[in-house]
Amino acid sequence: MEPIVVDSVTHLTDAHRGAVAYAASHGGHYAAYYAAMKGVAAVILNDAGIGRERVGISGCGTLDKLGVPAATVSSRSACIGDGADGYESGVLSHVNGRAAALGLSVGMRCHEALDILAGASLPPAPSLPVEDEHRVEVPGIGRGNSKVILIDSASLVLPGDARNVVVTGSHGGLLGGKAATAIKYDVFAAVYNDAGFGRHSAGISRLPALDERGIPAACVSHFSARIGDGRSSYEDGFISALNPAALRRGALVGQSCRAFVAAMLAS
Repeated sequence: MEPIVVDSVTHLTDAHRGAVAYAASHGGHYAAYYAAMKGVAAVILNDAGIGRERVGISGCGTLDKLGVPAATVSSRSACIGDGADGYESGVLSHVNGRAAALGLSVGMRCHEALDILAGASLPPAPSLPVEDEHRVEVPGIGRGNSKVILIDSASLVLPGDARNVVVTGSHGGLLGGKAATAIKYDVFAAVYNDAGFGRHSAGISRLPALDERGIPAACVSHFSARIGDGRSSYEDGFISALNPAALRRGALVGQSCRAFVAAMLAS
């Protein structure tokens, strides 16, 4: 079976059961869990700059416990959110024990690693209990009809968030470089994780696309907040990048995410 290459782990489906995949999502726990839920036999993700508490590669440990070979490519070698770029240019930055036993090693090219995994006749990942991502409202700080919504993944944004400030745990990279993937629905303002900026600053590439839609947007530093964790973005994050729409509303690089949210609500 030929390896599967996708821009996001959320593009994997039940039809990919037993496949070997490169998914250009961050390498945190939920991305790894999602890949296992779809029954992949092995997966390579993007390390998103590794970041706070090494969360950007933590999914490899999750999969190791399940007996699933996994690795990450360095975000400096491969644009996060771009499967084709990672397949061609990605260089492994971390491998779990199961992958190392098959011959994968740090410094190997992504496409070479995928070929090894595809030739190993691996079983699908074991079945797992359902584990939901989180979506919560921050109580007491909204203004008027605007709320502050914390979501672990940008995929959890809803049509009703048009008036809301949405703080995500997702990386700030466009999927496949497509501007339409910046966010599914227009929101009042949005926050992402910068994923270490990475190759071609892919980790913040949503920001100009959102500016074109008139949406103020920011990224928090991957060193300050755990990627894949919306609550950490809000409670721990410090702003590392902004788009012009956010600057016009008083946002500043270096301020806390809480302060960014307050500036958006005040505007």
